[in-house]
Parts: sequence; structure tokens; C-alpha cells
Amino acid sequence: MSSKIVVANRVDEAVLDRLRRVGEVVANGQDEPMSPTALRAAAADAAALMAFMTETVDAALLDACPCLRIVAAALKGFDNLDIAACTERGVAVTIVPDLLTEPTAELTLGLMIALARNFRAGEAHMRAGAFAGWRPHLYGSTLQGATVGVIGAGAVGRAILRLLSGFRGRRIYHDRQPLDAASAAALGAERVSLAALQAASDFVVLALPLTAATQGLVGAAFLAAMKPGARLVNPARGSLVDEAAVAAALADGHLAGYAADTFAMEDWARPDRPAAVHPGLLASDKTVLTPHIGSAVVAVRAAIAESAADSIITVLQGGVPETIVNPDALAVAARC
Repeated sequence: MSSKIVVANRVDEAVLDRLRRVGEVVANGQDEPMSPTALRAAAADAAALMAFMTETVDAALLDACPCLRIVAAALKGFDNLDIAACTERGVAVTIVPDLLTEPTAELTLGLMIALARNFRAGEAHMRAGAFAGWRPHLYGSTLQGATVGVIGAGAVGRAILRLLSGFRGRRIYHDRQPLDAASAAALGAERVSLAALQAASDFVVLALPLTAATQGLVGAAFLAAMKPGARLVNPARGSLVDEAAVAAALADGHLAGYAADTFAMEDWARPDRPAAVHPGLLASDKTVLTPHIGSAVVAVRAAIAESAADSIITVLQGGVPETIVNPDALAVAARC
């Protein structure tokens, strides 16, 4: 059986060295991802693929790569992977469930503060050489005492709520599944309806996975139901929002600001994804936009790649990874 391993994006050499102990490694050493054609060619006879957000693993790719036994995603969210297609073909899928949580929550608070305190406009003012000392301008808002509504109470949502505890504001959340009483009490978080969250929140934070049900959740109607002058923060997935609707709400003043680390153009599994970030977001001085750096911490990225490598090694050695999301795939006969 094949023991070839394809690593689709750049990772530390130490991770590649570990993988070389169990198979032949073909690794992308560039910052740009492999093209779909190059990925398909590289993985045609591979047993394992380490995939990232930039790879779409669907039935077409799987059928072109019949020897695959595992797709180890260096991801927490896996909307770019067709889990059902993998399971049908006996391809195990693993994720990295915990390592991205804390850095993403940390960045979320940074985005909130940057948005509230006009970092973008202030830095532009400085870099333009216009600073001549303090002046009574660029007054913003604060997290102190603010009502923050988090949509989604999974690991990232809970981490955000926990980090907000130092700001002495009201913390509310909306999720189909309520937190248990002990967790809610520890976080000081109150579960409310989505409508109540929209009406009360000074900041609305999205902490949801991208699914068919959540795609486009934040559109014109959602934004109109938000408190006038509120701010929206999206560290989760770009396609949770209609970027054109957000740009319009910023332009008409109903939305005071939008901060995002993720954008619809990145959601490769969407055949209709836009080619670029909406120009209205780029042009607005009410936005803070970062290039998907939620987990961009040296130690964290190394640990993520190590975790994905562990899963590959486990499967190639006949074991069952702890982070597998489709254990039924292991019962399907190998195709190659």
C-alpha cells in the first residue's frame, strides 16, 4: 500500500522530518497554496494529505486520488472538506479542535478594541504626517461596560466570553444549545434570543462554523435588526456575512464599524465565492480588516502542523486518531 504523504502548504521542516520516517513526503514549500491541478497530480498515488483552508477535498479529488486513507486537516472548521464523500470512500478525516481557540479569541478582542478606538484612522493620520500633538478628535467607544453579544457558544465563543470578563460589561450569547449552568455562571454569560441579542448588543461577535444554515446569516435584515451604532466582528468565516450588505450598513451609518479576519473570497468550497474582498469594506474608514491571522502565532502554527502529522502517522501505522471526525470511514475497505 502507498505511504506517500502530501503536505499542501508550508510547515516547519521538523514536521516534515517526522513524516519522512513513515513515508515519502511531497511538500509545498511556498507561501502560495498548490493549485487544484497540482494538488490532484501530487496526491494521485498518495496515502495521506495534510490539508489546510486553501484545499477543497471533494468527491472529484478523492476519485482522482484512490490511495488516500487520511486527510489530516490543519484546521478546526472543515467546511472545505466533504466528510460524507470521504467516509464513503474510506478516507479518515481528522481536525485540530483546540489549538486555534485561544489565539482566535485573543485576536477577536484585539479587533474589537481596534474598531472601537479608531486604530485604522489614527494610524493613517500618523503615517500621513498629520500628527502635531493631541487634538480633540478620533473619539471612539470602549469595551468597558459594553454589552457584547456572541453568536455561537462553542469553544471559540466561550473563550471570547471568558476574555471579556475583565471589561465589566454585560455578556450575552445566542446558541441553539444552552451552556450548562456552571459554565454560564463562570463566564457570567446570559443566553438570549437572537432578536434580543441584536437589539441589545454594542458589539456583535460571530463565532459560528460555516454551514448551509449559517451562510449569509448576516444580511440586510439581520443588520437592520441590530442596535443603531453597534459594531460587528467576524473572526469565524467570511461567508457568514453578506459583505455588500455590511458595506451598505456602514455607508448609511446604521453600523458603526466592522472588523473581520475572514472573508467570503476564502471560502473555496463555495462555487459562487467572490474573487476579492468587497471594495466597500476596503474603502470604508469604519473597518478593521486583518488577513486571516487568527491562529498566526509561531508556536501555535507549529503545534497545529504537529497535530495533523500525528494523525497521519497514526493512520499509516494502523491506529485510530483521537481527532477523527468520521470513524465510520475506517470500516470501509481500502481502494488502493
